[in-house]
Amino acid sequence: MRFSYIPKGVCATRIDMELEGNVLCGCTFIGGCNGNGKGLALLAKGRRIDELIPLLKDVACDGHASCPAQLAAALQAYQNQAAGEYAK
Repeated sequence: MRFSYIPKGVCATRIDMELEGNVLCGCTFIGGCNGNGKGLALLAKGRRIDELIPLLKDVACDGHASCPAQLAAALQAYQNQAAGEYAK
């Protein structure tokens, strides 16, 4: 499933993700630091969402929001949406 998220407080303007169930198959950061976005995407690829969220959610960048934390927020938003769809 494809899922897009608008991050808050970072340079990236969108995070596009491809997911299969509980696994992040890939993601792309639109805008922001190209190298950091690509590196984060490579490290996260193939990992379980429930593993990534707690790992990334508290990462700060000089006391501010970070792309890793925003990826965790994006994954949480995906999980929340998926849970809502299953409840229907």
